[in-house]
Amino acid sequence: AKRSNCEPYTINMIVAIREQLNLSHPLDAAVFACLTTSFFATARAIKFTIPRLDAFNPAIHVKLSNVNDTHDHQNLRMKTFFLPRMKSAPEGEEVSWAKQTGPSDLEEAFANHLHINEPPLDNALFAYRHNDSYRPLTKTKFLQCLTSTMIAAGHQPVSGHRIRIGSTLEYLLRDVPFDVVKVKGRWSSDTFLVYLRCHAQILAPYMQAMPALQEQFLHHTVNLPPVC
Repeated sequence: AKRSNCEPYTINMIVAIREQLNLSHPLDAAVFACLTTSFFATARAIKFTIPRLDAFNPAIHVKLSNVNDTHDHQNLRMKTFFLPRMKSAPEGEEVSWAKQTGPSDLEEAFANHLHINEPPLDNALFAYRHNDSYRPLTKTKFLQCLTSTMIAAGHQPVSGHRIRIGSTLEYLLRDVPFDVVKVKGRWSSDTFLVYLRCHAQILAPYMQAMPALQEQFLHHTVNLPPVC
């Protein structure tokens, strides 16, 4: 089925992309691990990709050495990623995800990437084997792969910017409170609400099936001026 290019990423899209990839291939393994990590960490993919092949800088780009397993107060295991430096957080910040179930399980995707590519600790996190060396996963290569796989799956390509809003929607539909999702996605208050308001038409069909969630959405956005 065709989708609007404003459609946010969904679990079904991720599964469709997975079905078009060869996860034993170094590039495909890196792309799928990057996609699932970005989605379930509610992070922009640009945080996990490199601008150009020659632009990797260990001081500002995430590396395997920036990844850790942690446990919360209920002893639930989470994978944390320290993003060394960004405009919005000069001292760096952490994002995290927890294991999922089914073909979109990012823990399996991440483990597969490490098995296939074995990226060095001091190289880009989603570096992949290329000939006898490694290449960092660039934003351009990442998006090109997503576009080609979505077309092959019969879907209209979706902008990489929709990964984080898709993650936001997914967690809201899981009854995670708005404020918690806002913190997880590191949204500024205004940006979070305005972005959701922009996607009101897209979100409405999902939310109508969940009255409590729709009520929260209206409570948070009803007084915002129209922006798009």
